[in-house]
Order: sequence, then C-alpha cells, then structure tokens
Amino acid sequence: MGLSVYAHAWRAGIVACGLAWFGSTDLRAETPEPSAPVELIQRSAEPFGLLASSISSGGLHDKWLGVQRRLDDEMVQLALCEGDRDGCVSAAALKFLDIVDAAHWREGRARLGEINRAINLAIQPMSDLAQHGQIDVWTSPLATLARGGGDCEDYAIAKFVALRRAGIASDDLRIVVLRDTIHGEDHAVAAARLDGRWLMLDNRRMAMVADADIRNFRPTFVIGEHGVMRYADSSMLVDASGRKPAASLATISPAGFADQSFGSAD
Repeated sequence: MGLSVYAHAWRAGIVACGLAWFGSTDLRAETPEPSAPVELIQRSAEPFGLLASSISSGGLHDKWLGVQRRLDDEMVQLALCEGDRDGCVSAAALKFLDIVDAAHWREGRARLGEINRAINLAIQPMSDLAQHGQIDVWTSPLATLARGGGDCEDYAIAKFVALRRAGIASDDLRIVVLRDTIHGEDHAVAAARLDGRWLMLDNRRMAMVADADIRNFRPTFVIGEHGVMRYADSSMLVDASGRKPAASLATISPAGFADQSFGSAD
C-alpha cells in the first residue's frame, strides 16, 4: 500500500479520541494506595511537573494490568522473531521490529520522532466500537499492528513499548491521559523525557510538543514504571512556601487537537 496510503488514512482520521472507557468509569473510584493516601511522587519526576499518587483499583488500573499481561506474551514472540526473522510467522512482530530498528539508528530527539512518525503511519485511526464492536478496549502493540487500526490509547501503548525497546529508559517513559477542557473528551498520548523535558508523542500530529507548551488539556492520569497514578487536584499543588506552582492543573488549560491549537510545535 505504501506510506502515502497510511499517511492519507492518518490525516483523514484526525478526530477526537474520546476515550469512551471514561464514560462508564467513575474517576472517583480510582483509589490511592491505602498505605499512602497522601504519598505523592515528587513533582519534577512526572510530565507537567505535577504531583501524582498511585492508585490500586478502578477501571484504568485494571485496563493497564490487562495490557501488561498481554505484553508478557508479546515480548516472548518478539524475542523469537528477533532471533529468527526468516522463520517469524508474525507480520505484526516483523513490522514492530523494523520500527524499532529504524529508531536505533537515530539518537535523541530524532529517535523519539522516528517512532512517533512510524507508529502514526502504521495504524489507522479507528474507534473501539467500529473495530471490536464494544467500547473500552485496550490493545497491546502486536495486536494493534495486526489489525492495522486503533484509537488513541492503542497508539500510546505501541509507542510506549517501542520506545522502551529502542533503548529509552523506563523512568523516561510515560502514558498520559489528558482531558480536553474545550470539547469535554479524554485523550491518551505517549510521553518521553529528553534532556529534562517531557515531549508528548500524539497520534494526531507528527511534531512532538513539550508539556509546557500544551494548552486546553488537563492531565488526569499518568502510567509508567510506578504503575497507574492520578494527578493531584490543583488545590494540593503547593510548594514549601505555600504558593501554587506556575504549571498547576488550574492553569494548564489544554489546546484542542482538532483545531490544531495544541501548542507551539518544536
């Protein structure tokens, strides 16, 4: 089909993701770890410089556990195919390995951009309802590539895993869930830290954008090596002097993806 066909499909599918699983999941049901109800990850460690606390239950927590279980099987398949590509029977595994290999040849920002672009072009935007006949489906990378379609969290998961395979440290990788405060929808992106800055890898744009440049989106959850965490309320975001930080939840008003006012692209 060629990259031009994928690029056409990608451009045609730049629509709101909506993350339908939030519609049926009460966000208040996502509970912090009992042992540390106010134990927060330090602000500078997470995208947007905001405090986040671990959660041990709820829909988002369960979804991520399901993805991790499927990833264990896919990592075995990738290892087998990497050791014997001629004998590999999974076209999706070979495609994923090709994406990672191309990224390995690059460094720094170019490595992140290579994976962002390649995953965006390899997957056609498609809702869970259209693809699976139901909402609230999280898919692992090889399953997504095999189907050839997915929604925002499927892109984010694929990029998250590809970046790790390409050599990015786990502490420098996240999946971030954002709330579109203009359209009232939720959106998921992969995030990677480079030279102390978090860059958002979004399925709706090829250019990567720093978290500090995002407007009209409020970060709500972050997923990484610590598991699933929920961003603290803006009222909790105070430094030792009692002042709220400049980039608090109250002031991060996300910019619409649909109208491309997401922020200044680098």
